[in-house]
Amino acid sequence: MGPNPMTADRTRRWRVGVGIAVAAVAIGAAGFMLGRAELSPKSPPVAVAGNTPLYWYDPMFPNQKFDKPGRSPFMAMDLVAKYADGGAGAGRPPAVGIDPRAAQNLGLRTVAVRAGSLAGSLDVTGTIEFNQRDVAIVQARAAGFVVRSHGLAPGDVVRAGAPIADILVPEWGGAQTEFLAVRRLGDAALTGAARQRLRLAGLTEAAIASLERSGRPSGVTTVTSPIAGVVQSLDARIGGAFAAGQTLAQVAGLRSVWLNAAVPEIRAADIRVGKAATATLTGFPGERFSGRIVAVLPAAQADSRTLTVRIELDNASGRLRPGMFAAVQLGQAFRTVLLVPSEAVIRTGTRTLVMLAEPKGRYRPAVVSVGRDADGQTEILAGLSAGEKVVASGQFLLDSEASLTGIIARPLTGDPQ
Repeated sequence: MGPNPMTADRTRRWRVGVGIAVAAVAIGAAGFMLGRAELSPKSPPVAVAGNTPLYWYDPMFPNQKFDKPGRSPFMAMDLVAKYADGGAGAGRPPAVGIDPRAAQNLGLRTVAVRAGSLAGSLDVTGTIEFNQRDVAIVQARAAGFVVRSHGLAPGDVVRAGAPIADILVPEWGGAQTEFLAVRRLGDAALTGAARQRLRLAGLTEAAIASLERSGRPSGVTTVTSPIAGVVQSLDARIGGAFAAGQTLAQVAGLRSVWLNAAVPEIRAADIRVGKAATATLTGFPGERFSGRIVAVLPAAQADSRTLTVRIELDNASGRLRPGMFAAVQLGQAFRTVLLVPSEAVIRTGTRTLVMLAEPKGRYRPAVVSVGRDADGQTEILAGLSAGEKVVASGQFLLDSEASLTGIIARPLTGDPQ
């Protein structure tokens, strides 16, 4: 005969009730013990000799300060004591302390500040242009006509004294006749005055000398290029009339050329008039053309944020032509400076820091002034000395801990606080 269903049901309900009672007792005991733990006073932390805590704080809420130790009202953890020296001990500057084994596990790597050579040159690009200080204008001093062209066109390269055009100036005929008549008188003073009048009328010295040799006046003379260079403009055409003072041709010299280089405005402080410059061109592989900076143009290019640096290059050979593209190296090749790995530098936006590695596993932030970067190295202008060690890997973790605990960075002067 099977068990009575009503008896089995009562047994099950009795077991459930006993289980609930046991759980309630356990929960009550746990609450009682927790309450005693909350109410029992905490043992105050052991203060470093001669170094009394300033206040206590919750590391998760460092801005909230407490005047005595205890439990954090924010997190289930003990408050941490804050000392005047950052917990480093009396008489020592504030620093973050890390056990050497922990530092190894965190992958902290330190590098010594060293004196080394940093490439001092600035590599930019530029374009060769005419030297606008070496330009000659061929003009007519009197009105006349072009009777002959010597086959030139804009862009032609001419030598000094090359003929440009033969022009007829009716006014010159009368001046030349007067000069010959005065010369026959044998009066040196009058002859000199008549010769000066020919000059003022626009005759060249060569034309006056030819007149004195031949003794025959001529209203036709040949105008020539006063310099060697490139014909930039030519308005002397056969049959064309011209007025007094009209430009017949313009010639740009090629003895020297300008190389206009675009330099980022952030490097403006590295540019000085008179500094050396070296250019290389794809058209002349293996050759280097030396020059110097003659000007830094006053206006910056708004679209590219660059300054135009004008370099003058010697072009006695005439091989450098306007429009050529060049790679430019400005300044000296190398100079000795203090260097740290670029990865060791922390830029916050308002200042630049490195983490100093001090003896006994202590690390401290230091403000530095940096210069140029090259080949993974950063130039230190101020804030560090050769031989000091900085953290090159893991420094952001240390900087966060230093900020969290309120450690003040060493000032730029490099003197410990």
